[in-house]
Amino acid sequence: MTEFAVSPSCRGRVATVPQHDAAARRISPGEANARFTSVVLPHLDDAYALARWLTGSRTDSEDVVQDACLRALRGIGTFSNGNARAWVLTIVRHTTYSWLEKNRPAAVVLEAFESVDGTQDFELEAETPETALIARDDLTLLQAAIAELPVPLRETLLLRELQELSYQEVAEVTGVPIGTVMSRLARARARIISIMTRGGLRQN
Repeated sequence: MTEFAVSPSCRGRVATVPQHDAAARRISPGEANARFTSVVLPHLDDAYALARWLTGSRTDSEDVVQDACLRALRGIGTFSNGNARAWVLTIVRHTTYSWLEKNRPAAVVLEAFESVDGTQDFELEAETPETALIARDDLTLLQAAIAELPVPLRETLLLRELQELSYQEVAEVTGVPIGTVMSRLARARARIISIMTRGGLRQN
């Protein structure tokens, strides 16, 4: 899939951590800046790619990532040295959803059948005719199909396939059970095939 360049604007904000935000978490502004540099900056490419795919707009994703950077900077004192990538992507996801709810509320409506049994078994790693088709098909067509997915399915597919997060990490970022992650991933793949087949989108 296409990789997107990161706007440098976030990097330029590292030295602007507010004094009161750092003090509220018992860390100095210098420590906050240092933690931001080590925890957030290494994952900005992934952050921007996720925002770009979810918003569908380079300009909008830049706004989202800038806002996410500020949120991460203000909350850097709460990071407990766990999975930095998942922590950053969680902030980006929340920021993106806030932006979507304000600008495109219809995009974040979950489907009625969203809830699934978390114990349900999904064999997602084995190659199927559908996943083989996805792998073979034209990249442009695949990107167009992904763009048509509902946001909850799209983000799950991107976090798993583009960002290569584990099922557990995807569950942490999206705040849903692993069973729901697996269900969304299976439905996302099935819908891609349907979308690529419908209306001659799939190449013959």
